Amino acid sequence: MKPVRWLKHVLRSPREVDRALPPAALERIEQAISAGEATHRGEIRLAVEAALPWSYLKRDARVRERAEMLFAKLRVWDTDERNGVLVYVELADHGIEIVADRGATRAVPPDAWPPIVTLMAARFRAHDFEGGVLAGVGEIGRLLAQHFPAREGERNADELPNRPVILGR
Repeated sequence: MKPVRWLKHVLRSPREVDRALPPAALERIEQAISAGEATHRGEIRLAVEAALPWSYLKRDARVRERAEMLFAKLRVWDTDERNGVLVYVELADHGIEIVADRGATRAVPPDAWPPIVTLMAARFRAHDFEGGVLAGVGEIGRLLAQHFPAREGERNADELPNRPVILGR
């Protein structure tokens, strides 16, 4: 592992997540996820942490590996149509990963996800973390509405919590 990367992670405080996404922002993000899910049958989860855990750093793991583990740990795969999507944000590496379940992966073209990450990253670089997350959640919601539209007269089963998960507190 490179010493610079190790230092970036060790020096990160979990409070940095609170500065990037204070409680009021988390409320608005939760509301946006709920509102978006009213338009489709998919599920969106957001997980944010300041830095990778030591177990990932010592083996120089990539942010994607952590995102995939959290996808399983948060049970994003546990939806009837396998159309859950995890948005993982890791501040130390400026990592943004989108992990989609099998149903969403089959329905949504693979080239649809990278522009969402790019959109979020641009907002994050401008220190607009809430705006970046809201933009990403909105775009994911539009993709899910296109491929898994809400059924007439039915509400989204809301199989997963909409509240963002803040890790490392």
